[in-house]
Formats: sequence, structure tokens, C-alpha cells
Amino acid sequence: VFNRKTVSLSSEPKNGDAGEGSGVALKKQIGLVSACGIIVGNIIGSGIFVSPKGVLENASSVGMAIIVWVTTGIITAIGALCYAELGVTIPKSGGDYSYVKDIFGGLAGFLRLWIAVLVIYPTNQAVIALTFSNYILQPFFPSCFPPEGGLRLLAAGCLLLLTWVNCYSVRWATCVQDIFTAGKLLALGLIIIMGVVQICKGHYYWLEPAHAFETFRDYDVGLIALSFLQGSFAYGGWNFLNYVTEELVDPYRNLPCAIFISIPVVTFVYVFANVAYVTAMSPQELLASNAVAVTFGEKLLGVMSWIMPISVALSTFGGVNGSLFTSSRLFFAGAREGQLPCLLAMIHITRCTPIPALVFTLISTLLMLCTSDIYTLINYVGFINYLFYGVTVAGQIVLRIKQPDIYRPIKVSLLWPVIYLLFWAFLLVFSLYSEPVVCGIGLAIMMTGVPVYFLGVYWENKPQCFHIIIGKMTHLCQKLCLVVYPDMVKNPVPNPQKKDQNKEDDKSPQMNA
Repeated sequence: VFNRKTVSLSSEPKNGDAGEGSGVALKKQIGLVSACGIIVGNIIGSGIFVSPKGVLENASSVGMAIIVWVTTGIITAIGALCYAELGVTIPKSGGDYSYVKDIFGGLAGFLRLWIAVLVIYPTNQAVIALTFSNYILQPFFPSCFPPEGGLRLLAAGCLLLLTWVNCYSVRWATCVQDIFTAGKLLALGLIIIMGVVQICKGHYYWLEPAHAFETFRDYDVGLIALSFLQGSFAYGGWNFLNYVTEELVDPYRNLPCAIFISIPVVTFVYVFANVAYVTAMSPQELLASNAVAVTFGEKLLGVMSWIMPISVALSTFGGVNGSLFTSSRLFFAGAREGQLPCLLAMIHITRCTPIPALVFTLISTLLMLCTSDIYTLINYVGFINYLFYGVTVAGQIVLRIKQPDIYRPIKVSLLWPVIYLLFWAFLLVFSLYSEPVVCGIGLAIMMTGVPVYFLGVYWENKPQCFHIIIGKMTHLCQKLCLVVYPDMVKNPVPNPQKKDQNKEDDKSPQMNA
């Protein structure tokens, strides 16, 4: 079903958004600032504003919670460093999917793609959009919860608007991301400044060592592991820039630079925002709040407290945009590799945006908005998502062994992936121990992709009538969306040391007539 079967509609880009050069292809339009905006904007969603209490609750003390935030930021930076090496060694869009597929084979890559297509991205985008609509509507319903139908309709409107922006122009999408990332950083900067003012006024009781490690429950290794897991999920999104490698200007330079800038910024913001919270609230008050930043604003901002819910809304709006932008590139990469319908690998003939992949992302997310089990699904697949981070970093070690002489513009010490994998194994073991049923269901959902892989990808000699039907449907969709299969270049960045290596890989994907 996923064999490439397209109709050739040749065209040249007609407007400036398509960029320079001949042919129809994804253009390099993401500079360093926008690259940082993608990472920071995808990591910082609603979590740091709404509920950092998960880390504190399991850490058992303020001091331990701050240690967890710092340590998790360091581990995230180590993981991002490993991804930076992989990103410039295998300079293809698709992120960990592309790396897992190239290193461990088609089935492993497809399972990563399958769980992302089926659950991870649609549910995450649906939840972020619902959070956005909740904070927009809350002022109109001060004494009760907004109606469920209104929340879902506004969330759908947010998704439709941002999908249109992403379909219209890559530059527009990155501008939206830059503006809203700057907005959420300003809001968090306001929280940190207010925390500094509180400390200057002497409100630092819970930051003094004697009180910071005062426990409200006994320390427990299992609970501390869950605290680290909560912190790791809060840093989720650090690998999203790897999904758009081929659209980066000078990826050998900008990919690692964006990572080295963004992860420390996010770690600083997370740590000091949590420090600021405890200058105005006791641990008990923080744990009792369902929206920590809102409670913090009500205590310190007075009549200006409306700034915080607006900040959460703007932050989640930018988060939806970043998730749509990067997830569509993952589906684009999967289709280009022949593991999703080839229509998803096509781009608009003038705007050079992956419209079919974006529309597919939109439809799957809208379907998730219609279900009441979104949060349950996220719990089930969160473990799987984190599992593939470790598999990808392990792939870095495997690639060093299998291809020690491959050109690596960045080559990190193997000590770093080993440290990351030890931390990763620690978290996964305790996840399996504490929630075996949830993890088991997540694995079962992932394994449903095995028969799909063998029927859709591995089985090539399908009936001719099936190919004819798929070809006609693809042709119709091409006409409706004005999309064609792009000019493909396997290595988007010149690699003088590897001209003769992997000649088979350098060929453009074959299209069955």
C-alpha cells in the first residue's frame, strides 16, 4: 500500500517563498534564530505554567525538586548532544525515525513512525489545543468550567488556522513560532523577575538549605525516579529540530548551535521559574494548585493577574504551531522512505510546503478531539516515546561500531551516550516496575504496527488492481492539492569525504509506473 506510485507533474517554483534554485523541493529557510525558536517553543508548552507540581510531589522536598530540574536539564543536554552528532552524520529530516530506520532497519523505523502517527502526535496536539481553548474561554466562565463542546470547537479552530499558516508559507510558520516563543520567554522572564524581587524582600524561606530539604513525605527511590520521569517529559521536544534538518540553513553549523543555545536557556528558565514559585507559595499551596502560574500571578500581580492565563494561552498556541510544523515533516520523511502513502511526501508546486502531510496531521488530530480518552492514550504511549529516545542514542554507538570511518562533522565522546543510556535505563526500569500495565498496553499498541508493516511495506507484489486504485486516488489528490513529488537529494549538505560511499542511497526514490 505504501509503494511509491505518482503522476509526474513537473513545475518550477513561482514565488519567493519557494526559495532559490530549480525544481520543486523543500527549501532551506530555517536560520539559527528560527531553529532556536523551534526547540524552545516545542519544549516550553503549558507544563511549566500549569503543573510543575508533578516533580515536587514525587521529589518530596523543594530542594530535591530543584535538583531534579537541574539534573534532568543536564541529561537532556547530553541527549541533544548525541542527536546533534546523528543529525549531521545522517543529515535527513525525520529525526529519530530516520536514524532508527537507517541503523536498525525498516521494521524498527516503522514502529517508531507507527506509534507517532497513530497516537503520539495527534494526542499531544489535541491536548495542547484544548489547553489553549480552556485558557481563552476561562475568563468568560469565571464561576464554572467552559462547556466541553466550546472547548473542542475552539481547539479545532486553532488547529485549522495554524494548519493553513503552515500550508501557506514556511516563513510564516517560522515567524509565528519565533513570535510566540519570544512571548512565552517574556512571560517566564516576568515570573523569574518577580521571584528575584521576592528574594530581595526576604521571602526565601523554602530556599534556605534547612527548609529546602524539609520533606512532606519520606524519600523513596521509586518516587524520585518518577520525579525524574516527570521532569524528562517536561523537557520533551528537545529533539524536534532534527525533524526538519533538510530545511535548515547550514545544518552542520546551525543544528548543533541551536541545541547548545536552546537547552541551557530552557534549563535556566525551568529551574528559576520553579525557584520563583516557592518564593510566593509553600509546597502545600503549590501542590494544591492546578495552575501554578495563575495562582502565582494572583498572589503577586493583583489587578494584572490576567497576564498569566493569557501567557499560558499564547504559549500553547505557539506549541500547537511548532508541533504541526515538525510532525508533518516526520510524516513527510516516512512517506519519502516508502513507509507511508507516497502522497504524504509531496509538496505544493509553488509554495514548497508539504500540504498533504499537514492535512493528514490535521485530520488525525481532529479525530483525537472527538474522543474522550486522549489523556489515557498519552499515558500509554509516553513510555514508548521515551523508549525510542534510548534506542536512538544506542544507535549512535552501533553506528560508531558499524561505520567508524563515516564522515562526522561533530564527534562526541562515547562517554556521553553511555551516561544518557544509564539514566534512561534507570527511568525505564522504574516505569515498568511502578506501572507495568500502562507500559504493557503501550508496547501492545506499538506492536500492532508489525502486521501493518509486513502487509503495507514488506509485501511488494500486491495485485495490479490495487496499484491502479491507489494510483488514481493519488493522482486525484495531487490535482486537488497541486502537489508533486519533490526533487530528491539524499545528502542535502555536500560531503566531500563521502562522495563514493553508499551509492545506492544517493539515488532518488524509484517511482513505479
